[in-house]
Amino acid sequence: MSNAKFVIPPFDQQAAEAARARQAQLTKPAGSLGRLEELAVQLAGITGKVTPEILHKSIIIMAADHGVTAEGVSAYPSEVTAQMVLNFLRGGAAISVLARFTGSRLTVVDVGVASDLPDANGLLKRKIAAGTRNMVQEPAMTREQAWQALEVGVEVVEEEVEQGLDILVLGEMGIGNTTAAAAVACALGGFRAEEIVGRGTGVDEAGWQRKVQAVKRALARANPDPEDPIGVLAEVGGFEIGGLAGAMLAAASHRVPVLVDGFIATSAAMLAAALAPEVRHYFIAAHRSEEQGHGQMLAFLGLRPLLDLGLRLGEGSGAALALPLVEAAAQLHAHMATFAEAGVAERED
Repeated sequence: MSNAKFVIPPFDQQAAEAARARQAQLTKPAGSLGRLEELAVQLAGITGKVTPEILHKSIIIMAADHGVTAEGVSAYPSEVTAQMVLNFLRGGAAISVLARFTGSRLTVVDVGVASDLPDANGLLKRKIAAGTRNMVQEPAMTREQAWQALEVGVEVVEEEVEQGLDILVLGEMGIGNTTAAAAVACALGGFRAEEIVGRGTGVDEAGWQRKVQAVKRALARANPDPEDPIGVLAEVGGFEIGGLAGAMLAAASHRVPVLVDGFIATSAAMLAAALAPEVRHYFIAAHRSEEQGHGQMLAFLGLRPLLDLGLRLGEGSGAALALPLVEAAAQLHAHMATFAEAGVAERED
């Protein structure tokens, strides 16, 4: 697999302009629906349809473990990754509730969980390895494994497209993954570890300092090249981060909008954009997370979040919460009457 694999169609300016013209004719003062109007125009440009519909919704969770947990960077032990995956599948996690609430298909992908998981409905076993290696001491994965992680994301989305896919919500599960995501963001965005590393699962000051040092030491060891995104993923990333990036690229190749969740998903979005810059047009930033560096990562991508709710859960929970807003934008755009249809007089000026 190579960059040539990621053929992203251009944003459809013609459809976007037609959608903007329709917005101007709807029975409301111009601009009065704010971001919802912008969303409707963006959805038109993404899909190539002037009045796009959102009927088939998919939430995909990529799960993997991280060798960097050996550095004491998380408040929780690695076993929690597998335990939470089972919680997702049994319907007890936040994302499980939100999937039911939004009427979305929920798929959990084991792309690198350290322990073996039992077969279950909604679980795809695509394990590359039993977690990454400790990025502080050695590369987190091989280049081949980095490509494999992307390929898993591509394949899972291709399967979703065959079932019908109008919007993609992406989430993750993996103890230690905020540390890997911070390292990826620093490598690709040129940020300092202190400004990006956050509290993750809720570590104390000493835990935060360990995370900062782990990221700094990993970056010093690897000296990753931002012009070589696969190298960045291999040196300091995670299998789920690669899987999310591949899923984003595959969705964009099919003109499917991607609701980008929080800190880890945004690091994957940075990776996807480094591989294929056009993919940015297909991103809708769902929310700004409590992780301190997330706002800067969104700004780096030129994304403005829809929500700011103080969330730091992950799992795709913020993106799932934003999903009804995106649906509302599409519904209003398609089904509001125009001034002519409603017999309402337009502004005299």
